[in-house]
Amino acid sequence: MGVIKLKNMQFYGYHGVYNHEKKLGAPFEVDVEITKPFNKASSSDDINLTVNYDAIFSLVNNIITNSKYNLIETLADKIANKILSDHDIDKVVVRVRKPKVQISGILDTVEVETEKIKVQ
Repeated sequence: MGVIKLKNMQFYGYHGVYNHEKKLGAPFEVDVEITKPFNKASSSDDINLTVNYDAIFSLVNNIITNSKYNLIETLADKIANKILSDHDIDKVVVRVRKPKVQISGILDTVEVETEKIKVQ
């Protein structure tokens, strides 16, 4: 097994519970970890036998910029489900961070993580 990691992809989206979050938007950071055997791709050096990370970036960008969800939990779940359904992979882990959360206290970021495994 191998793991492909896309770390700290950055996007601007309109997700949140409050109206001002949906209107003004905020930055979002996303990590994706894809588990898939590398043996065929690495022995043939053929991109068609692995996961094209440009396609993953575009998929995540499309979901974040073209939808609005109340919860980042929902956002992470939508991303993970779409990656799993669109690509021949065994497992995906998606982390979504919202670094500029408006709360009454000091906070670096809020992060959620979801893991999806391909059902055989």
